[in-house]
Amino acid sequence: MENMDDNDIRYLEAEKKVKKLKNFYMSVFIYFAVNAFILYMNYRSLQPGESIWHFKYFLVPFFWGIGLVGYAMTVFLPGFLLGSKWEKRKIKELMDKDK
Repeated sequence: MENMDDNDIRYLEAEKKVKKLKNFYMSVFIYFAVNAFILYMNYRSLQPGESIWHFKYFLVPFFWGIGLVGYAMTVFLPGFLLGSKWEKRKIKELMDKDK
């Protein structure tokens, strides 16, 4: 493996962080677009006098939202679950094992 200086390593880490942010923002956009469409379709299929304000119509956004919050925690709080220290320790362990 080539010797990388600190600038290269920082660039690669910054690039990785930007990709995570971009993927998260795309996920949020898709979350809102798909759930707005689902809610609209549910609203259109209501019978006269029926209300949209039932939990069954919000199950998908609710549980998908829980997953999205978990994803946000891994993006914005990287040390929250198996953080960067664990990653660095594991990478070093695997590199030492390959020697």
